[in-house]
Amino acid sequence: MRIGFIGAGLMGHGMVLNLLKGGHEVRVIAHRNRAPIADLLAKGASEASSLGQIAHTSDCIVLCLSSSVIVEETVSALKPALRFGQIIIDTGTSEPESTRRLASELALLGIAYADAPMTGGPEQAAKAELGVLCGASPETFSNILPVLSCYASTIRHMGPVGSGHAAKLISNFLVTGMIALVAQAFGTARKADIDWRSLYDVMLNGSGNSGVLRKMMAPALDGDFEGYKFSLANAAKDIGYFRSLASSLGMETSLADAVEDVFSAAIARGHGQRNVSRLLDL
Repeated sequence: MRIGFIGAGLMGHGMVLNLLKGGHEVRVIAHRNRAPIADLLAKGASEASSLGQIAHTSDCIVLCLSSSVIVEETVSALKPALRFGQIIIDTGTSEPESTRRLASELALLGIAYADAPMTGGPEQAAKAELGVLCGASPETFSNILPVLSCYASTIRHMGPVGSGHAAKLISNFLVTGMIALVAQAFGTARKADIDWRSLYDVMLNGSGNSGVLRKMMAPALDGDFEGYKFSLANAAKDIGYFRSLASSLGMETSLADAVEDVFSAAIARGHGQRNVSRLLDL
């Protein structure tokens, strides 16, 4: 399949490599950082000079972008060159309402749309071990499954368009809440003169053991506060999206409000582009 890939950065780089390994013809486009693009070109990808060229030369377009606003702007730029029968897959974490609106607009042009956000990070992307929560019609899901299978080991069809993004926001609420808890727990331990390594070693044997705990704390014990590669700004964006989703469903959001405050405070101090592990050492 001819795949246009927009957003070949931290996560997208590994995804593109695995799409190439899967025998797909992949065309990428540069944004801020050319380093991952140069590496992908050396490994068989081709480069597009514009979004219009991506649209014109692709059967399927994969978006790996950071927000609904950027997704909407990108789809708008693609639209003039899109054609009947194409498929667009949004693999980022977007607002379900925005996703459903885009899908409806594109359906009028005969273009299928799927939300397929992921669980896992760059390491899982490189190893083709991501999880995918997909929202799409049954037909579209069947059509894109060979694409998703190139970089994901666990793929679930969550329901119609928008369902994947709703599920991902719920997942990320759990994750961001745990990040905030780990940061505040070990911040308190530092103030109480509790040795981090001893506390961490014992916690690994208890119910507090988790992927979040290990990602944040194992490197931090040796002074590395970049272990969890997820920016504070993106975490705040995701929890904000979750709050909107929960509110639209009539759900209580006081806990989400408290979690959002942790990230918002760090961003207000100028740390938005740092990784969430930096909450341990701001």
